[in-house]
Amino acid sequence: MTEEEKLDAGLPYDFWDAGVNGRKLNAIRFCRELRQMQDADAAEAEQAALIGRYFGSVGQDVTICPGFMCDSGKNIHVGDQFLANYNVTILDIMPVHIGDYVMIGPNTLITTVNHPLTPKGRREHLGISKPVTIGNDVWIGGNCTILPGVTIGNNVVIAAGAVVAKDVPDNCVVGGVPAKFIKSIPNDVE
Repeated sequence: MTEEEKLDAGLPYDFWDAGVNGRKLNAIRFCRELRQMQDADAAEAEQAALIGRYFGSVGQDVTICPGFMCDSGKNIHVGDQFLANYNVTILDIMPVHIGDYVMIGPNTLITTVNHPLTPKGRREHLGISKPVTIGNDVWIGGNCTILPGVTIGNNVVIAAGAVVAKDVPDNCVVGGVPAKFIKSIPNDVE
């Protein structure tokens, strides 16, 4: 298998491989183009068209504030009324599915990539990836980290500064390091 095939299959892969790195170079171009558009105060329609070309799928009324970074772009799938505030990073070497009405606070990291705990594995440049899924009506506060393999349910609030290392059920607030259940919240749109 090639390193890209290993990556796509969810197996450990060499993140220095030329093919894997090519995905990142494409994302770097997208982030640079988006930043230039934002600096030039380009129309929202122009920005939406650019996002639509680079993301895997995009809903209506998507806003990405300056400072956005990603690893691929094509693995990001966002629904309607998505907001990524300043300096959001999505390391989407594997798929990241984000539902409708999701707000992500500034300086937040969503990552699908991890690395071995052993020095030998890290010296071999191994990456280990798992997808991330975020439901509808989710508010992720500022300075949060969402780790690989996590699924966040619908109607969830992630408190500022939280590190989400395991799945989060529907209709609740979680916070802390690692994030833990704080309280249930009503869903007033069902």
